[in-house]
Amino acid sequence: MRLRHKPYAMEMIETYPQFVIADPEAYKGSWGKLFGNDNPIHIEVGTGRGRFIYEMAKAHPHINYIGIEKFSSVVVDALQKLIDEEVPNLKLINKDAKDLTVFFESEEIDRVYLNFSDPWPKARHEKRRLTYKAFLRNYEQVLVKDGEIHFKTDNQGLFEYSLMSLAEYGMLLHYISLDLHNSDFEGNIMTEYEEKFSSKGNRIYRVEARFRNEPVL
Repeated sequence: MRLRHKPYAMEMIETYPQFVIADPEAYKGSWGKLFGNDNPIHIEVGTGRGRFIYEMAKAHPHINYIGIEKFSSVVVDALQKLIDEEVPNLKLINKDAKDLTVFFESEEIDRVYLNFSDPWPKARHEKRRLTYKAFLRNYEQVLVKDGEIHFKTDNQGLFEYSLMSLAEYGMLLHYISLDLHNSDFEGNIMTEYEEKFSSKGNRIYRVEARFRNEPVL
């Protein structure tokens, strides 16, 4: 992904600490207190410009959402949405997702969304893919016992890799779609990339995966 540098990004982020949480590690185990309720918490890893998680939060006010995006020049677009119209059940984190277990306690999260993640197609970059086993291990640690990962992409290679990675980790796969927009799935909220790619005729792939309650050997 080619990023356009925005020199004002960090200043803008620091101006709105009520929306972009500067010290997420301070809320580990107590995110419910920050939201002021005990509602389920869903996170999006790699939230990008924020359309998906912003619309999800508006559509589901009884679920708390946290968008995690490491690039400040991207997360400011998500922040701008909250400035324009605040959504109380949505917070943002401008940090690297590899630190999930620093931000969240075990079994504190109910669902993880992965939308149009960087495919990192070269074999030597496999460990950077958000469905690589090391990331899955982190998701498993912060998710509740029946927590799920919902994954969408337009990249067939990444989708095939992810199905294999999820299955090899011992996860249960369901609702696999090889053409989401021509399926009977209801309630889909598109990301900015999804709208762009699908308008070009790209097929959208989607899967839901759940960790097994019994330990993986």
